[in-house]
Amino acid sequence: MATRSFDTSPVSRRALLRGGATMAAGAAIASYGVGLPFGGRAFERPLFAHDVAEAWPNVAAMANKYLSEGKLANLFFTFGNGQESHAHTVGGGTLTMGGASEVDENSLYRIYSMSKPVTGMAIMMLIEDGKLTMDMPLHDVLPAFRDMQVLVDPEGPLDNTVPANMPITIRHLLTHTAGLGYGIISKGPLLDAYNENGIVGGRVSRFPIPGFPDVTPAPGLEVWADRLATLPLMYQPATKWSYSSSIDLLGRVIEVASGMGFEAFLKARLFDPLGMTSTWLTVPESEKGRLTDNYGIAFGQVLPLDPGSNSIYLDAPKVPSGGGGLVSSPRDYDRFLRMLLNYGMFDGTRVMSEESVRVGISDLIPETVDLTGSWMEGQGHGAGGRSINGTFGWGGAAGTLAAVDYNVGLRAALWTQYMPSDAYPIRDEYLAALQADMGANYDAIDSRANGI
Repeated sequence: MATRSFDTSPVSRRALLRGGATMAAGAAIASYGVGLPFGGRAFERPLFAHDVAEAWPNVAAMANKYLSEGKLANLFFTFGNGQESHAHTVGGGTLTMGGASEVDENSLYRIYSMSKPVTGMAIMMLIEDGKLTMDMPLHDVLPAFRDMQVLVDPEGPLDNTVPANMPITIRHLLTHTAGLGYGIISKGPLLDAYNENGIVGGRVSRFPIPGFPDVTPAPGLEVWADRLATLPLMYQPATKWSYSSSIDLLGRVIEVASGMGFEAFLKARLFDPLGMTSTWLTVPESEKGRLTDNYGIAFGQVLPLDPGSNSIYLDAPKVPSGGGGLVSSPRDYDRFLRMLLNYGMFDGTRVMSEESVRVGISDLIPETVDLTGSWMEGQGHGAGGRSINGTFGWGGAAGTLAAVDYNVGLRAALWTQYMPSDAYPIRDEYLAALQADMGANYDAIDSRANGI
């Protein structure tokens, strides 16, 4: 199947400022296709991490507003320039609302769907190893997915199905075009069946949440995948873009293709080589003092949802979630972004091949897919993240965002912890603040270049 290209051709600074797209729930920085420059003194002090609020006054003002009004415990931004060893910071706050411990680059955050690009790049490594191919049928790895059925009505009865027109492929799973459902997307009988079978993704809290079913997860990733294979698809493969459980399923593909546990593979091939020493599916008891609280926003109130001191992420998950299960730190995730920005090289060590990264950040959506009305309309999707206008990245359900911008050689991330992520217009405000600061920064750079 043909794929759409990833454009990294040179563009003007002003053209970067004109980039833009409608923000959809779960969209990352990459959806806007805008450059994220360093400005002012950040160019002059590149060798260590420091606060760069003076270069990003609108971003800093936004963070200060949310923190001073008590809407969030923390709102923390990181910006990395090229291959600088540290990301620079804006904003701050505390691990817990009203607490004394301030957040920094080593604080721990539930990154939810920001796990997806990590899992996607792990798949690219197995393709590089020759263990998988992009368009191989999934049933070559997981035979239970050989003869899939598709719902006639995505919200209709489970016995009203037709056979799938084609096999699910690895490409389909990477790009949410396999036709699979999702606990946060599916409705009707299929959602009920997902809940009954423990088809879960990222965890939220140890405590019951009003309005949400109490679902018992399947006993392990293998059983989770086998149960998923017994349920019908929402759509025919390669016909529609629909956010799905496919990246979680890729965790099981990684286990079978590599012969290693999912997290063990991530640790050996990504986390250890990148020095990501604070990224886990389970936060060690010794490190819980670094874990932020996660909050629920309801009726204008900020309510504890998952306190760091008693977090559900202190327990090992029954189902390791490649689509939404990781906890990480701003420092760690910035190292992952830095490797992507350098096309697989990190501090002189090749972690992934350049080709694997270039393919992974490109638009891999099959040409047969209808994007109308989806988050991807007019955009692209690569190995677990959005691909548009020289940027690649994704966001998380608790408000986090991260992306690399190849146009200007930058990596950027937003760190906070609240749900649902659309309770505040933070993502829209953040991108607007970035654009305002970029305009001022570029004007200053142009003035300096012209001797003004």
